[in-house]
Amino acid sequence: MRVCLIYDCLFPYTVGGAERWYRNLAERLVAEGHEVTYLTLRQWERGARLDLDPRVRVVTAGPRMALYTNPPAPARRRILPPLVFGAGVLWHLLRHGRRYDVVHTCAFPYFSLLTAALVRPLARYGLVVDWFEVWSRDYWRGYLGGVGGRIGELVQRLCALVPQRAFCFSQLHAKRLREQGLRGTITVLRGLYAGSTEPATPREADPLVLFAGRLIPEKRVTVGVAAVASAARRIEGLQGVFYGDGPEREALQAAISEHGAGSFISAPGFADGATVDADMRRALCVLLPSEREGYGMVVVEAFAHATPAVVVAAPDNAAVELVEDGVNGVIAHSVDPEAIAAAIVRVHDAGMEMRESTAHWFAKNARDLSLESSLKIVLESYSR
Repeated sequence: MRVCLIYDCLFPYTVGGAERWYRNLAERLVAEGHEVTYLTLRQWERGARLDLDPRVRVVTAGPRMALYTNPPAPARRRILPPLVFGAGVLWHLLRHGRRYDVVHTCAFPYFSLLTAALVRPLARYGLVVDWFEVWSRDYWRGYLGGVGGRIGELVQRLCALVPQRAFCFSQLHAKRLREQGLRGTITVLRGLYAGSTEPATPREADPLVLFAGRLIPEKRVTVGVAAVASAARRIEGLQGVFYGDGPEREALQAAISEHGAGSFISAPGFADGATVDADMRRALCVLLPSEREGYGMVVVEAFAHATPAVVVAAPDNAAVELVEDGVNGVIAHSVDPEAIAAAIVRVHDAGMEMRESTAHWFAKNARDLSLESSLKIVLESYSR
């Protein structure tokens, strides 16, 4: 089968849950003998040898561009790159669309989905769409303002009305997608975890709170710093480490200084997977204070190490679907740093009992959470 995967980012040149999903999907497809083209924006130096299975044909649909606005402007996705990428996808599919049996695209950034839908009657390929998130009206207007938010919401709704085979990664966003008007089948995929599904043996935790992710405003890392600093007044020797990079890096470092936490909270930037895994295994908990998550991969990775997670309830945060309060972590019901600190203290006070229940929870759910379970469903959808 000839498959075109469309996403404007490519792991490891940008890092996120969607990037990992499409890389894993591409490499799994070629391993099974399918012909795969990965259509993306270029985020690497010209002539560089790509860190990807060489059997995956990578085609750039646009030049290297900064995806986010620069300080002092609020860190948001820029409008120009999605427009450029959409135009590049249109040009590619007009010339080569007939060579594909399936075009599988991320809904965001939306213009690539709209162009794939536009060309489909000519090229006659099947259209599969992943919806990691469906933004609410309030979120759109908070993100882009009144006029920009209304336009963004309209474009999202147009994408939902396109005939497609849709996949979501949470019940929250599947429900929203249906409310946006999608009439076809919506399948919720729970599995994005590519690691071992064998549950780890719980071990005594070190007094360490770990964050790992892209440093963007939605992750609320400055709130995380305040929460760890507060919890450190109640947990002897507590430390925090914030792995990742992005437009909020300066704000993160400023927050560490503001709270006088430089001696026990560090922000080392990106680290290799082995380093993060080792710290995650020994951590008291993984902290994800995000206001918006389409899935929450780092939470599942924590559970695989028998490490509980602390997440924050928010209207746009689907990661809470993964946490059973008091079993594999704690849900803070307010973004107030003191409420998050109290959640960290709850994990600490639960001790080995919560680490053992986290391992048990993961063992019970590992099959559904595995990447293999989702890939199987997606491959079957291609055949249909």
